[in-house]
Amino acid sequence: MTINENEPEIVKRGLLARLRGWFFTGLLVTAPVLLTVYITWAAIELIDGQVNKLIPAFSTWSLGDIPGAGLLVGGVLITLIGAVAAGFLGRWIIRLGESLLNRMPVVRTIYGATKQILETVISAQSDAFREVVLVEYPRRGLWVIGFVTGATKGEVARMVPGSNVNVFIPTTPNPTSGFLLFCPVKDIIYLDMTNEEAVKLVVSGGIVSPPDRGNVAAKNVKKAAAKKAATKKPAAKKAR
Repeated sequence: MTINENEPEIVKRGLLARLRGWFFTGLLVTAPVLLTVYITWAAIELIDGQVNKLIPAFSTWSLGDIPGAGLLVGGVLITLIGAVAAGFLGRWIIRLGESLLNRMPVVRTIYGATKQILETVISAQSDAFREVVLVEYPRRGLWVIGFVTGATKGEVARMVPGSNVNVFIPTTPNPTSGFLLFCPVKDIIYLDMTNEEAVKLVVSGGIVSPPDRGNVAAKNVKKAAAKKAATKKPAAKKAR
């Protein structure tokens, strides 16, 4: 009976490979949980600290020692401000404040842009960032992930021929920055993936890919028909 002299080395390598596999499996399981807990806890502490600064009585009542109490108080305050702003007196105060802000050269630009973005994103009837598309950019043959933020309107729509949509192209790994493109509807491909899945794809640099649902072709036909119907002008009624 012959004994393989390399058998101990083979067993050692197999054990090391197994240990390495277990380590990376444990890392994949624990890292997302730990990062989620860390980021959530950091956000809660940040909000609690800001509430302590804005409301001195909050820390006096010893509520500042309770994690998340500042987040709860901040949510209640924002809700109360919204309730007041919905009334006649609140709307009058808002109009007065906006008229003052609009007289400040730099402040009015920041306030106007911030308000318009928030109104677009928060609005329940807005389709901003709900549709994920593929766009050929920066040249033919190269494709990037984009988010449709709405139909092209105003002066841009008047100057650019055809039916166009606004597409935001995020950067990797920071999707909060990117490029705004005005794209013809016929030149973009609508995808079935959700915006959350698209953000994961962009942030991970393509490592995390969503599943293929196989309905892209049918969805693009449906979208093209809907866009064509939306841009078609109604026929003028004949006078009797």
